[in-house]
Amino acid sequence: MKKFFLKINAWLHLWLGLVSGIIVIILSVTGCVLVFEHDFKALVYNYIHVEEQSADKQLPPSELYKKIKAVYPDKEVESVWYYGLDKSVKAGLEDFDSILYVNPYSGEVLAAVDHDDIFHFMDEGHRRLWMPRKVGRQVVGWGTLVFFIVTVSGIIMWWPKKWNKRMVKQSFTLNWKASLKRINYDLHNVLGFYSLTLALLMALTGLIMAFPWMRKSVMWLSGGIPPRPKIEKVLKPADAPDPILQDALLTADKIWYKVRHEIAQFNTEAIIIHYPEPDEETVYACTDMHNGRWRDLSFDRNSLALLPRTQKSIKDTNTAEWIARSNYALHTGFIGGMPTKILYFSASLICASLPITGFYIWWGKKRKKKKK
Repeated sequence: MKKFFLKINAWLHLWLGLVSGIIVIILSVTGCVLVFEHDFKALVYNYIHVEEQSADKQLPPSELYKKIKAVYPDKEVESVWYYGLDKSVKAGLEDFDSILYVNPYSGEVLAAVDHDDIFHFMDEGHRRLWMPRKVGRQVVGWGTLVFFIVTVSGIIMWWPKKWNKRMVKQSFTLNWKASLKRINYDLHNVLGFYSLTLALLMALTGLIMAFPWMRKSVMWLSGGIPPRPKIEKVLKPADAPDPILQDALLTADKIWYKVRHEIAQFNTEAIIIHYPEPDEETVYACTDMHNGRWRDLSFDRNSLALLPRTQKSIKDTNTAEWIARSNYALHTGFIGGMPTKILYFSASLICASLPITGFYIWWGKKRKKKKK
Protein backbone atom coordinates (compact mmCIF):
# COMPACT_ATOMS: atom_id res chain seq x y z
CA MET A 1 0.00 0.00 0.00
CA LYS A 2 2.87 2.37 0.85
CA LYS A 3 4.61 1.66 -2.48
CA PHE A 4 1.35 2.27 -4.35
CA PHE A 5 0.85 5.59 -2.57
CA LEU A 6 4.42 6.69 -3.33
CA LYS A 7 3.97 5.70 -6.98
CA ILE A 8 0.76 7.75 -7.29
CA ASN A 9 2.46 10.66 -5.51
CA ALA A 10 5.42 10.55 -7.91
CA TRP A 11 3.05 10.42 -10.90
CA LEU A 12 1.11 13.44 -9.65
CA HIS A 13 4.32 15.34 -8.93
CA LEU A 14 5.62 14.72 -12.44
CA TRP A 15 2.55 15.45 -14.55
CA LEU A 16 1.08 18.25 -12.47
CA GLY A 17 4.55 19.81 -12.43
CA LEU A 18 4.81 19.59 -16.20
CA VAL A 19 1.32 21.05 -16.67
CA SER A 20 1.88 24.01 -14.34
CA GLY A 21 5.55 24.61 -15.13
CA ILE A 22 5.20 27.66 -17.39
CA ILE A 23 2.71 29.30 -15.02
CA VAL A 24 5.01 28.74 -12.03
CA ILE A 25 8.00 30.22 -13.87
CA ILE A 26 6.07 33.36 -14.86
CA LEU A 27 4.57 33.90 -11.40
CA SER A 28 7.92 33.33 -9.70
CA VAL A 29 9.95 35.61 -11.98
CA THR A 30 7.40 38.43 -11.84
CA GLY A 31 7.21 37.97 -8.06
CA CYS A 32 11.00 38.38 -7.85
CA VAL A 33 10.73 41.70 -9.67
CA LEU A 34 7.72 43.02 -7.75
CA VAL A 35 9.12 42.32 -4.28
CA PHE A 36 11.64 45.15 -4.73
CA GLU A 37 9.45 47.49 -6.80
CA HIS A 38 9.23 50.28 -4.22
CA ASP A 39 12.89 50.00 -3.27
CA PHE A 40 13.97 50.23 -6.91
CA LYS A 41 11.78 53.25 -7.58
CA ALA A 42 13.03 55.02 -4.46
CA LEU A 43 16.62 54.36 -5.55
CA VAL A 44 16.29 55.38 -9.20
CA TYR A 45 13.59 58.06 -9.47
CA ASN A 46 14.50 61.44 -7.94
CA TYR A 47 10.86 62.59 -7.70
CA ILE A 48 10.20 60.02 -4.94
CA HIS A 49 12.32 61.84 -2.37
CA VAL A 50 12.12 65.43 -1.09
CA GLU A 51 14.18 67.29 1.47
CA GLU A 52 12.77 66.39 4.87
CA GLN A 53 11.23 69.15 6.96
CA SER A 54 9.07 69.18 10.09
CA ALA A 55 5.55 67.74 10.01
CA ASP A 56 3.88 71.13 10.61
CA LYS A 57 5.38 72.44 7.35
CA GLN A 58 3.55 69.89 5.20
CA LEU A 59 0.67 71.34 3.22
CA PRO A 60 -2.78 69.99 4.16
CA PRO A 61 -4.91 68.18 1.54
CA SER A 62 -6.88 71.34 0.68
CA GLU A 63 -3.71 73.25 -0.26
CA LEU A 64 -2.37 70.35 -2.32
CA TYR A 65 -5.72 70.16 -4.09
CA LYS A 66 -5.52 73.84 -5.05
CA LYS A 67 -1.91 73.56 -6.21
CA ILE A 68 -2.73 70.57 -8.42
CA LYS A 69 -5.88 72.21 -9.83
CA ALA A 70 -3.77 75.24 -10.81
CA VAL A 71 -1.70 72.93 -13.06
CA TYR A 72 -4.55 70.62 -14.18
CA PRO A 73 -7.72 72.80 -14.04
CA ASP A 74 -9.77 70.36 -16.12
CA LYS A 75 -9.04 67.33 -13.94
CA GLU A 76 -10.62 66.39 -10.63
CA VAL A 77 -8.29 65.32 -7.81
CA GLU A 78 -9.58 62.13 -6.20
CA SER A 79 -7.07 61.44 -3.44
CA VAL A 80 -3.64 62.21 -2.05
CA TRP A 81 -1.21 59.74 -0.49
CA TYR A 82 1.30 61.10 2.02
CA TYR A 83 4.25 58.69 2.21
CA GLY A 84 6.27 60.42 4.93
CA LEU A 85 8.30 63.52 5.73
CA ASP A 86 11.05 62.73 3.22
CA LYS A 87 8.78 61.46 0.42
CA SER A 88 6.69 63.18 -2.22
CA VAL A 89 2.90 62.94 -2.11
CA LYS A 90 1.20 60.74 -4.72
CA ALA A 91 -2.02 62.16 -6.17
CA GLY A 92 -4.66 60.40 -8.24
CA LEU A 93 -6.73 62.32 -10.80
CA GLU A 94 -10.04 61.25 -12.27
CA ASP A 95 -9.85 59.97 -15.89
CA PHE A 96 -6.10 60.50 -15.98
CA ASP A 97 -3.62 57.79 -17.01
CA SER A 98 -0.69 59.25 -15.09
CA ILE A 99 0.05 59.49 -11.37
CA LEU A 100 1.25 62.82 -10.01
CA TYR A 101 4.10 63.20 -7.53
CA VAL A 102 3.89 66.46 -5.56
CA ASN A 103 6.24 68.15 -3.10
CA PRO A 104 4.32 68.13 0.22
CA TYR A 105 5.96 71.36 1.41
CA SER A 106 5.62 73.56 -1.68
CA GLY A 107 2.85 71.85 -3.66
CA GLU A 108 5.07 71.73 -6.78
CA VAL A 109 4.17 68.94 -9.21
CA LEU A 110 7.44 67.02 -9.49
CA ALA A 111 6.39 64.42 -12.06
CA ALA A 112 3.45 62.93 -13.95
CA VAL A 113 4.28 59.24 -14.30
CA ASP A 114 2.52 56.89 -16.69
CA HIS A 115 0.83 54.10 -14.77
CA ASP A 116 1.80 51.55 -17.44
CA ASP A 117 5.47 51.13 -16.55
CA ILE A 118 7.53 47.92 -16.41
CA PHE A 119 6.31 47.14 -12.90
CA HIS A 120 2.67 47.50 -13.97
CA PHE A 121 3.46 45.09 -16.83
CA MET A 122 4.98 42.61 -14.37
CA ASP A 123 2.00 43.01 -12.02
CA GLU A 124 -0.41 42.23 -14.86
CA GLY A 125 1.59 39.11 -15.63
CA HIS A 126 1.65 38.04 -12.00
CA ARG A 127 -2.07 38.57 -11.48
CA ARG A 128 -3.45 37.25 -14.78
CA LEU A 129 -0.63 36.21 -17.16
CA TRP A 130 -1.45 39.19 -19.43
CA MET A 131 -4.75 37.53 -20.34
CA PRO A 132 -8.24 39.05 -20.10
CA ARG A 133 -9.00 39.61 -16.42
CA LYS A 134 -11.64 36.91 -15.85
CA VAL A 135 -9.77 34.18 -17.72
CA GLY A 136 -6.31 35.15 -16.48
CA ARG A 137 -7.23 35.24 -12.80
CA GLN A 138 -8.76 31.78 -13.04
CA VAL A 139 -5.70 30.36 -14.80
CA VAL A 140 -3.40 31.88 -12.18
CA GLY A 141 -5.62 30.68 -9.33
CA TRP A 142 -5.85 27.08 -10.50
CA GLY A 143 -2.18 27.07 -11.51
CA THR A 144 -1.33 28.14 -7.95
CA LEU A 145 -3.49 25.35 -6.53
CA VAL A 146 -1.67 22.82 -8.70
CA PHE A 147 1.68 24.25 -7.55
CA PHE A 148 0.56 23.86 -3.93
CA ILE A 149 -0.23 20.16 -4.54
CA VAL A 150 3.06 19.64 -6.40
CA THR A 151 4.98 21.21 -3.51
CA VAL A 152 3.31 18.92 -0.95
CA SER A 153 3.98 15.86 -3.14
CA GLY A 154 7.58 17.05 -3.52
CA ILE A 155 8.24 16.99 0.23
CA ILE A 156 6.90 13.41 0.32
CA MET A 157 9.35 12.43 -2.44
CA TRP A 158 12.21 14.31 -0.74
CA TRP A 159 11.70 12.60 2.64
CA PRO A 160 14.74 10.35 3.29
CA LYS A 161 14.04 6.60 3.44
CA LYS A 162 16.53 6.30 6.27
CA TRP A 163 17.79 9.06 8.56
CA ASN A 164 21.40 7.92 8.50
CA LYS A 165 24.40 10.18 7.92
CA ARG A 166 24.68 9.52 4.17
CA MET A 167 20.99 10.02 3.40
CA VAL A 168 20.81 13.19 5.50
CA LYS A 169 23.84 14.64 3.71
CA GLN A 170 22.28 13.89 0.30
CA SER A 171 18.98 15.46 1.33
CA PHE A 172 20.38 18.69 2.80
CA THR A 173 23.54 19.52 0.83
CA LEU A 174 24.56 20.14 -2.77
CA ASN A 175 27.40 18.03 -4.17
CA TRP A 176 29.15 20.37 -6.61
CA LYS A 177 31.79 17.72 -7.44
CA ALA A 178 29.23 15.28 -8.84
CA SER A 179 28.12 14.92 -12.46
CA LEU A 180 25.99 17.58 -14.13
CA LYS A 181 22.97 15.31 -13.92
CA ARG A 182 23.47 14.82 -10.18
CA ILE A 183 24.00 18.54 -9.58
CA ASN A 184 20.73 19.24 -11.41
CA TYR A 185 18.97 16.66 -9.24
CA ASP A 186 20.36 18.27 -6.09
CA LEU A 187 19.32 21.74 -7.28
CA HIS A 188 15.77 20.44 -7.67
CA ASN A 189 15.66 18.27 -4.56
CA VAL A 190 17.69 20.21 -1.97
CA LEU A 191 16.83 23.78 -2.99
CA GLY A 192 13.20 22.73 -3.29
CA PHE A 193 13.28 21.64 0.34
CA TYR A 194 14.86 24.90 1.55
CA SER A 195 12.22 26.99 -0.24
CA LEU A 196 9.39 24.73 0.94
CA THR A 197 7.98 26.82 3.80
CA LEU A 198 7.89 30.10 1.88
CA ALA A 199 6.68 28.36 -1.31
CA LEU A 200 3.69 26.90 0.56
CA LEU A 201 3.02 30.23 2.28
CA MET A 202 3.11 32.17 -1.00
CA ALA A 203 0.85 29.59 -2.64
CA LEU A 204 -1.66 29.55 0.23
CA THR A 205 -1.88 33.34 0.47
CA GLY A 206 -2.22 33.48 -3.32
CA LEU A 207 -5.12 31.03 -3.14
CA ILE A 208 -6.81 33.20 -0.48
CA MET A 209 -6.60 36.11 -2.95
CA ALA A 210 -7.77 34.05 -5.92
CA PHE A 211 -10.72 32.08 -4.54
CA PRO A 212 -13.49 33.31 -2.19
CA TRP A 213 -14.08 29.72 -1.02
CA MET A 214 -10.45 29.43 0.10
CA ARG A 215 -10.63 32.76 1.90
CA LYS A 216 -13.86 31.79 3.67
CA SER A 217 -12.43 28.39 4.64
CA VAL A 218 -9.24 29.83 6.13
CA MET A 219 -11.17 32.52 7.99
CA TRP A 220 -13.63 29.94 9.35
CA LEU A 221 -10.85 27.61 10.48
CA SER A 222 -9.08 30.49 12.25
CA GLY A 223 -12.13 31.62 14.20
CA GLY A 224 -14.09 33.80 11.79
CA ILE A 225 -14.27 37.56 11.21
CA PRO A 226 -17.01 39.54 12.96
CA PRO A 227 -19.42 40.82 10.28
CA ARG A 228 -19.22 44.47 9.24
CA PRO A 229 -22.05 46.49 7.67
CA LYS A 230 -22.14 46.00 3.90
CA ILE A 231 -23.63 49.43 3.21
CA GLU A 232 -22.07 52.44 4.86
CA LYS A 233 -24.72 54.75 6.32
CA VAL A 234 -24.45 57.75 8.59
CA LEU A 235 -26.76 57.03 11.53
CA LYS A 236 -29.47 59.68 11.91
CA PRO A 237 -33.16 59.83 12.94
CA ALA A 238 -35.66 58.76 10.29
CA ASP A 239 -37.42 62.15 10.32
CA ALA A 240 -34.20 64.20 10.26
CA PRO A 241 -33.74 66.53 7.27
CA ASP A 242 -30.87 65.95 4.87
CA PRO A 243 -27.71 67.40 6.41
CA ILE A 244 -25.87 70.36 5.01
CA LEU A 245 -22.56 68.71 4.22
CA GLN A 246 -19.30 70.29 5.29
CA ASP A 247 -17.02 71.66 2.59
CA ALA A 248 -15.06 68.74 1.06
CA LEU A 249 -11.64 70.37 1.35
CA LEU A 250 -12.22 71.49 4.93
CA THR A 251 -13.35 67.96 5.82
CA ALA A 252 -10.25 66.45 4.19
CA ASP A 253 -8.00 68.76 6.25
CA LYS A 254 -9.74 67.92 9.52
CA ILE A 255 -9.53 64.18 8.86
CA TRP A 256 -5.85 64.47 7.90
CA TYR A 257 -5.08 66.21 11.17
CA LYS A 258 -7.25 63.81 13.22
CA VAL A 259 -5.68 60.68 11.74
CA ARG A 260 -2.11 61.89 12.28
CA HIS A 261 -2.59 63.05 15.86
CA GLU A 262 -5.31 60.81 17.27
CA ILE A 263 -5.64 57.57 15.29
CA ALA A 264 -2.41 56.52 13.54
CA GLN A 265 -0.20 54.09 15.46
CA PHE A 266 2.37 53.00 12.85
CA ASN A 267 4.15 55.13 10.27
CA THR A 268 2.03 58.08 11.38
CA GLU A 269 3.00 60.44 8.54
CA ALA A 270 1.85 57.99 5.85
CA ILE A 271 -1.84 58.65 5.18
CA ILE A 272 -4.26 58.36 2.26
CA ILE A 273 -7.01 61.00 2.15
CA HIS A 274 -9.91 60.74 -0.28
CA TYR A 275 -11.69 63.96 -1.26
CA PRO A 276 -15.45 63.33 -0.87
CA GLU A 277 -17.85 63.85 -3.76
CA PRO A 278 -20.38 66.70 -3.38
CA ASP A 279 -23.15 64.33 -2.17
CA GLU A 280 -21.02 61.86 -0.17
CA GLU A 281 -21.79 61.68 3.55
CA THR A 282 -18.80 59.43 4.34
CA VAL A 283 -15.10 59.99 3.76
CA TYR A 284 -12.43 57.32 3.27
CA ALA A 285 -8.93 57.50 4.71
CA CYS A 286 -6.15 54.97 5.29
CA THR A 287 -3.47 54.78 7.96
CA ASP A 288 -1.08 52.37 9.74
CA MET A 289 0.54 51.50 6.40
CA HIS A 290 3.50 49.51 7.63
CA ASN A 291 5.23 46.37 6.28
CA GLY A 292 2.47 45.58 3.79
CA ARG A 293 -0.49 46.14 6.11
CA TRP A 294 -2.88 49.05 6.48
CA ARG A 295 -6.05 50.17 8.25
CA ASP A 296 -9.11 51.44 6.34
CA LEU A 297 -11.04 54.25 8.02
CA SER A 298 -14.52 55.58 7.30
CA PHE A 299 -15.68 58.93 8.69
CA ASP A 300 -18.98 60.75 9.05
CA ARG A 301 -18.44 63.84 6.91
CA ASN A 302 -19.94 66.29 9.39
CA SER A 303 -19.15 64.88 12.84
CA LEU A 304 -15.86 63.19 11.80
CA ALA A 305 -16.89 60.18 13.90
CA LEU A 306 -15.53 56.79 12.85
CA LEU A 307 -18.25 54.65 11.27
CA PRO A 308 -18.89 50.91 11.83
CA ARG A 309 -17.00 49.75 8.71
CA THR A 310 -13.77 51.20 10.05
CA GLN A 311 -11.18 48.49 10.67
CA LYS A 312 -9.77 47.90 14.13
CA SER A 313 -6.15 48.53 14.96
CA ILE A 314 -4.13 45.46 13.93
CA LYS A 315 -3.20 44.77 17.57
CA ASP A 316 -6.91 44.51 18.51
CA THR A 317 -7.84 41.94 15.86
CA ASN A 318 -8.57 38.26 16.41
CA THR A 319 -6.65 35.52 14.57
CA ALA A 320 -8.89 35.49 11.48
CA GLU A 321 -8.83 39.28 11.15
CA TRP A 322 -5.05 39.31 11.57
CA ILE A 323 -4.64 36.74 8.78
CA ALA A 324 -7.00 38.66 6.48
CA ARG A 325 -5.23 41.98 7.13
CA SER A 326 -1.76 40.42 6.83
CA ASN A 327 -2.40 38.19 3.81
CA TYR A 328 -0.92 40.65 1.29
CA ALA A 329 2.16 41.19 3.46
CA LEU A 330 2.59 37.43 3.91
CA HIS A 331 2.26 36.87 0.16
CA THR A 332 4.74 39.55 -0.90
CA GLY A 333 7.34 39.29 1.86
CA PHE A 334 6.66 42.82 3.14
CA ILE A 335 5.70 41.42 6.56
CA GLY A 336 9.20 41.78 8.04
CA GLY A 337 10.72 44.52 5.92
CA MET A 338 13.95 44.04 3.96
CA PRO A 339 15.06 40.71 5.59
CA THR A 340 11.83 38.93 4.58
CA LYS A 341 11.90 40.57 1.14
CA ILE A 342 15.32 39.02 0.52
CA LEU A 343 14.09 35.63 1.74
CA TYR A 344 10.99 35.80 -0.50
CA PHE A 345 13.10 36.88 -3.48
CA SER A 346 15.40 33.87 -2.96
CA ALA A 347 12.49 31.47 -2.53
CA SER A 348 10.75 32.82 -5.66
CA LEU A 349 13.96 32.44 -7.65
CA ILE A 350 14.24 28.81 -6.52
CA CYS A 351 10.56 28.22 -7.40
CA ALA A 352 11.23 29.58 -10.90
CA SER A 353 14.06 27.07 -11.32
CA LEU A 354 12.15 24.01 -10.09
CA PRO A 355 10.10 23.38 -13.27
CA ILE A 356 13.30 23.69 -15.33
CA THR A 357 15.42 21.33 -13.21
CA GLY A 358 12.43 18.99 -12.83
CA PHE A 359 11.92 18.88 -16.59
CA TYR A 360 15.62 18.07 -17.09
CA ILE A 361 15.36 15.17 -14.59
CA TRP A 362 12.32 13.78 -16.44
CA TRP A 363 13.94 14.27 -19.87
CA GLY A 364 17.14 12.55 -18.71
CA LYS A 365 15.21 9.51 -17.46
CA LYS A 366 13.23 9.37 -20.69
CA ARG A 367 16.40 9.40 -22.81
CA LYS A 368 17.97 6.74 -20.57
CA LYS A 369 14.99 4.41 -21.15
CA LYS A 370 15.23 4.89 -24.92
CA LYS A 371 18.93 4.03 -24.91
CA LYS A 372 18.25 0.83 -22.95
